[in-house]
Amino acid sequence: MSRVQLALNVTDLEAAVAFYSRLFATEPAKRKPGYANFAIADPPLKLVLIEGEEGGTLNHLGVEVTTAEEVEAAESRLAAEGLRTTGVDDTTCCYARKTETWVHDPDGAPWEVYVKRGDVEQMSDAADTASCCAPAAVSDVGPSCC
Repeated sequence: MSRVQLALNVTDLEAAVAFYSRLFATEPAKRKPGYANFAIADPPLKLVLIEGEEGGTLNHLGVEVTTAEEVEAAESRLAAEGLRTTGVDDTTCCYARKTETWVHDPDGAPWEVYVKRGDVEQMSDAADTASCCAPAAVSDVGPSCC
């Protein structure tokens, strides 16, 4: 099963969790300091909340898939379409081990295609934990969009 992911920056994680729990009639699937995610069945959505100073803004978007092969196929398809990608990487991000690839839309909105391979206890392997979500670097495969 694939589902769309929406990651939002929020200034008050507790208030945001309370709001989205009521909005989607479900509790978070994962809670960590400054982080929560919901696995919403209807509509199929992975909602990620990341606490920070820029509340109410988009952190990143994504498509969660079920296998690393699907990530690799998506990266190949995106690159063949002329979109610049990050390539396929195994990373630690958002308290999970993931295989992922990233692209940016024409306005710079970051999209990831990923599969979660397991949970971990840290937000990221990087010293700058904000860099694990929405990496800026992409390869020079082609134009950023059509």
